[in-house]
Amino acid sequence: MLKPRSGCVYLDGTVGGGGHTRAILEASAPDGRVFGLDRDPEAVKEAASALQSFGERAVISPGNFSRAQEIFPGLLFDGILLDLGVSSHQLDTPRRGFSCDRDGPLDMRMDEGRSMTAADFLSQLSEEALARVFRDYGESPFSRILAREIVRERVKEPIKTTGHLARIVRRAVPSRSERKSLVQAFQALRILVNSELDCLQDGLGKLFETLAPPGRMAVISYHSLEDRIVKLFSRQLANPCTCPPDLPVCACGKIPRARILSHKVIRPAGNEIAGNPRSRSARLRAVEKLTDFRG
Repeated sequence: MLKPRSGCVYLDGTVGGGGHTRAILEASAPDGRVFGLDRDPEAVKEAASALQSFGERAVISPGNFSRAQEIFPGLLFDGILLDLGVSSHQLDTPRRGFSCDRDGPLDMRMDEGRSMTAADFLSQLSEEALARVFRDYGESPFSRILAREIVRERVKEPIKTTGHLARIVRRAVPSRSERKSLVQAFQALRILVNSELDCLQDGLGKLFETLAPPGRMAVISYHSLEDRIVKLFSRQLANPCTCPPDLPVCACGKIPRARILSHKVIRPAGNEIAGNPRSRSARLRAVEKLTDFRG
């Protein structure tokens, strides 16, 4: 979807371990450049080390992709990639608190500069607010039950570890829904702690402004909440007209700013899932900025 080529400049807004950045650099050899961002300082350090061999072609910096304009002022990109959600490194590091399968501190901060951990939110939010978090961010049908059980438990003992939270979830839901409920609960808290949907909603428009036509932007999301935001954003770029559908001629004057490259969401093939099971929920969408946009 990005079609990397030599001489062009790209942004990897969620660099992680540097795998996508490496692929773009290799495809845009000999002189394509990639500017990488990640809000996780551990990911920045790891990616910078892994990509040393590319020299000045790879520039890796700390920061959220929604602040790309501030971090790289005046820079225009020929392609932008976002790979949303939590990284494998974060999931596999117990002390980060992202995984329901590994016991560790209930942290979940992608950027440790953030003041509130998941444990802090669980100890401070009301039962009603917790239910709303599990419903809106985790899409859990057991949101009220989970909230009630957490409030009951925290009166007896503070909830400070992932293992403790996992036990509460298992106790609260039917056994047939146990695994899905664990994933939903942990997802909801992670999104809350890191303001992920707000960053995505705010960042997409800002990133699109840094795209040089006919540049392309590709976004990989992993759950319906993210995908819905990306899908709506893409549609608004491709069809911004606000006129009533029965109006014979457009009167609002809004013209398309991009064309959608993925009319149907792109999902991983069976062999991709076999090689990387965590890719099974991935959804890819992409747009291309129109060269004749006069906005």
